[in-house]
Amino acid sequence: MKTWISLNMTPGVGPRAATKLLERFGSPDGVFNARRPELENLRIKPETIESIMKREFDDRAETELNAVRELGGDVLILDDGSYPAPLREIDDPPITLYVMGDWQACFDQPCVGVIGSRRSSTYGQNASEMLSRDLASRGICIVSGLARGIDTSAHLGAIRAGGRTIAVLGTGLDGVYPKENAKLAKEIVESGGAVVTQFPLGTPPLKDNFPYRNRIISGLSLGVLVVEASERSGSLITARLAMEQNREVMAVPGNITSRNSIGTNYLIKAGAKLVQQWQDVVAELPAEIASAILPPKIDKTESNGQPEQPELSPAGLNPNERKVWSLLSPDDPIHIDKLLDLSALSFGDLNSALVSLDIRDLLRVLPGKFYAKRI
Repeated sequence: MKTWISLNMTPGVGPRAATKLLERFGSPDGVFNARRPELENLRIKPETIESIMKREFDDRAETELNAVRELGGDVLILDDGSYPAPLREIDDPPITLYVMGDWQACFDQPCVGVIGSRRSSTYGQNASEMLSRDLASRGICIVSGLARGIDTSAHLGAIRAGGRTIAVLGTGLDGVYPKENAKLAKEIVESGGAVVTQFPLGTPPLKDNFPYRNRIISGLSLGVLVVEASERSGSLITARLAMEQNREVMAVPGNITSRNSIGTNYLIKAGAKLVQQWQDVVAELPAEIASAILPPKIDKTESNGQPEQPELSPAGLNPNERKVWSLLSPDDPIHIDKLLDLSALSFGDLNSALVSLDIRDLLRVLPGKFYAKRI
């Protein structure tokens, strides 16, 4: 294992170079025992060849492994039986995978990637959380990138459903980015999920790291669902990677006037599956998985002519809470002043109702004293 870690830590040896080296020499030991002319024939960078010849990271590899295990994590290597099979199947898979949490249980479940804009709307956050919650509650592991916005909502939706979620990092295990999601990463591990990265400890959140992270998100997943994405969003890169890896690509449609919908609506026009509910996602998964999750089809004629049922308020709400909850929308945040006018409640009663709904996780508290229904 140490030679795998050492090769992964060698400057200039990313997944593509590692694949080239392993195809030529068979194993990390073979790489480190290669002669200089053999390495030069592979057009490896001179500084990388020098590092390999000197075996610069041999000692650090053992220290690295011990440090990872002290954090409560472990390192999987490409020829290990524990390495996730879907990821091994992609072109140039990472040769090492740093993992923390109940990673084996997560890898044993069918996985779906849920990704999208960091600068997401309330609509996008609600859609991400709702779909992730519904999928996770049915045994689908949600894979995302622990970024702000859609990723955060996806992880939270899975956790709140009592399901599993995998956070793929663009840093080392010891450096969660963004920092405000360090608590979320801990919650993911404590709830039976996992944190995964290909990067050694101490790796900072460099811009070039995130395309590698995105390859792991799509590589672990049977399909990738894009919830919101602007015209130049990194989520579109992940969707392209998913297509190259022969994964299903799905997207949630959005408002045609919103910049966050340009990317998702484009994907749908280009052939991505339009997703409105969790069943749309499951239907795109392999038949043996979908058939075990989807309910049997019901004859639509049975419900013809029946009026649509009104949305019922959650059980256990008092009259003030029911009134406030009925005024909230999942898509259009409402300011507290407008709630005060529409509800005809005193400020004290309104505030009490909002606090109670927040404690029960039935609303979103947004900046500027705006509120939205959580669905």
